[in-house]
Amino acid sequence: MTSDASTSPSGRLAFLGPEGTFTEEALLANMPSGERFPFPYPSIRDVVRAVETGEAELGLVPIENSIEGSVSLTLDLLAFGEEELHIVREITHPIHQQLIVREPVELDRISKIVSIPHAYNQCREFVRTNLPRAEHEASDSTAEAVRRIARIERPWAAIGSRLAADMYECTVLRDDIEDFADNRTRFVFLARQPAAPDPATACKTSIVCGIAQDEPGSLLLILSEFAYRHINLSKVESRPSKLALGHYVFFIDFEGRSDDPSVAQALKCLACKLPWLRVLGSYPF
Repeated sequence: MTSDASTSPSGRLAFLGPEGTFTEEALLANMPSGERFPFPYPSIRDVVRAVETGEAELGLVPIENSIEGSVSLTLDLLAFGEEELHIVREITHPIHQQLIVREPVELDRISKIVSIPHAYNQCREFVRTNLPRAEHEASDSTAEAVRRIARIERPWAAIGSRLAADMYECTVLRDDIEDFADNRTRFVFLARQPAAPDPATACKTSIVCGIAQDEPGSLLLILSEFAYRHINLSKVESRPSKLALGHYVFFIDFEGRSDDPSVAQALKCLACKLPWLRVLGSYPF
């Protein structure tokens, strides 16, 4: 799936690598139309940077998991990045975590588990029950974790995808170790330009906004603009503003496109009331 480093940015699609991540698995199942050249990057920050600089035309990153919630780094990069990127599409992909080893080993001999914290946390109960004494080492991705244990002749295990296990010639010791069967991750495609409007396609819009000061009714001030116009919200989440303890920004997802009359009016009123507001994108889902 990789391309040569000299591949033209036109058509280059950056994704969270290395090869074998769930992000690549989701991409393979939902490849955008047109000629695309998937290229792995070592971190979410690197994927976003590649799109910001024009090195890649599109970037695919995880943004939310059904067990662990939002991917904080993705939200922060979208909210506080110097370059305003746009979400142009979202996909949801089932996530099945595997316990992966270099070669078969008894569970009680495993001394370390390597994985990205989000993946580890999706399997807390399995780890608590079966590997209570194993040390945890964080990695930048599930695929990097598998690649790491594949190179070390020690009784270590990784939590990751079957794609990564096959790619790095490792053994799946236990299948589907996630704590909840319906484990899914939401991924978003990022671009420098907004998605082209398509009236025939159902869309949602994502925004992030800040309030002037924390006082009673601050959140109601925002939500009332949507309630008054019968705009259905699908997500409301607060994140630290990075300015001071107790100061927050709000991420809001809702049905409709930013150019729909009712949505456009709500956003216009919010822009007048709030110190800042960023539209992250209107996109099909």
